[in-house]
Amino acid sequence: MLKIAYHPIYKHPLPEGHRFPMEKYDLLPKQLLYEGTCTEANFFEPGFPEEKYLTAVHTQEYVSNLKALDLDRRAIRKTGFPLSQELVDREQIIAQGTMMGCELALKHGIAFNIAGGTHHAYSDHGEAFCLLNDQAIAARFLQSKELAKQILVVDLDVHQGNGTAEIFEDDPSVFTFSMHGAGNYPFKKETSDLDIAVPDKSGDAVYLAKLKETLPKLIKQVKPDFIFYLSGVDILETDKLGRLSCTVEGCKERDRFALSCFRESGIPVQVSMGGGYSPDIKIIIEAHANTYRLAQELYF
Repeated sequence: MLKIAYHPIYKHPLPEGHRFPMEKYDLLPKQLLYEGTCTEANFFEPGFPEEKYLTAVHTQEYVSNLKALDLDRRAIRKTGFPLSQELVDREQIIAQGTMMGCELALKHGIAFNIAGGTHHAYSDHGEAFCLLNDQAIAARFLQSKELAKQILVVDLDVHQGNGTAEIFEDDPSVFTFSMHGAGNYPFKKETSDLDIAVPDKSGDAVYLAKLKETLPKLIKQVKPDFIFYLSGVDILETDKLGRLSCTVEGCKERDRFALSCFRESGIPVQVSMGGGYSPDIKIIIEAHANTYRLAQELYF
């Protein structure tokens, strides 16, 4: 059975007019239930993680200051969210959902988190709507439990996974692959193990050709025990914060190809949603829902 981490805290209240589409975390599970892609049995509710898993990735100082709500104004501004206890609780619960998803993926082949993909969180600070790096934390969790040794991060969000790249920059046991928009934030990129910068305005054909040329060879090269997939839908031409020109069908084909590669390799995969900022929330939900529909089709 496809298992999906979800908690009501994922939909966090934000000031009116805020550009982050927080409502998608409420609407996406509702859509999956409404259309019959999932039932209530597919969802599980994570709690809080042990701090040792957070500090295996983030510095003790940063984690302590975050929990104490003791970040300076500049650090808070970089995250893009007003700092609050509920926000810090949310970020921890998201990370726990991804960790729990890893254990479920080992049983079922794949597991999802309705939220997550917080790849802009560095070891010592947060930025761009990311405070704790859920997939990095889960990678260290797997290694600490001796459930995986070699890990591959496949980050197909339109923005480079700069925080993930920084966290694992000197660690050959976690291979970071980011395929992102060349002209997108972050404008000062970090160095992943493999970066593919896709030119602005590239559409489905260019994007998919690059992915299909790269991903199967990469899986064979890295030989991972576990894969993390960040399936951001901000590659869409309608996205406010993206500069690519992919269609919803192109994004679906991306997910079909990636998930098929993972399925055929027999390597368990945890999927976090990442970004999506199209003005029409229906487009965001449809693109994200396609990832779940494909997982059900390909795995179950």
